[in-house]
Amino acid sequence: MADDSSDEGLRRRIARSGEDALGKLAQDLLENPLVNGAITRAFEAREKAAQAQEVAMGALNLPSAADVERLTRRVRSVSQRLEGIEDGVDRLDRSLTSVSGAVGLEERLEAIERSLEAIAADVGKLTKAAKPAPRRRTASKPATKAPTAMPSAPTADDGPPSGTARPAGSTPGDATPE
Repeated sequence: MADDSSDEGLRRRIARSGEDALGKLAQDLLENPLVNGAITRAFEAREKAAQAQEVAMGALNLPSAADVERLTRRVRSVSQRLEGIEDGVDRLDRSLTSVSGAVGLEERLEAIERSLEAIAADVGKLTKAAKPAPRRRTASKPATKAPTAMPSAPTADDGPPSGTARPAGSTPGDATPE
């Protein structure tokens, strides 16, 4: 057991000293102007290569990584909107399903209409069957009414027809020469 703890301690010390040595080496390399310039030129070359690649892909009408990323974001956005529309359609479907009781209502209304038609037919049959018997004539009532006298046409004694004015001071018997 003592050997295990001493081995762990030794490993830690070696790892720590190795990390320290690598850190010091990296620091020395970065401080070296020659290495620092080489790294800077490598990054600049990388940037120029990326730009040249983008121009070449544009000339070939191929999308760049940025174009693909933009397209990916837009597709995600459209997908989210579509999910929202699907949710709305589902809610509408549920509400229409709950209203589908109206279909049962329509069937009930049709049954009521059929019942009303049957009742109307029965009432029609009853009215035909219950036609009143012809009335019998009794001796106390005359068979026909006497015709009433028609008003007679106005005469000259009656004056001018209604709607026309008579001269002032005239009587119905006065005749006026025209």
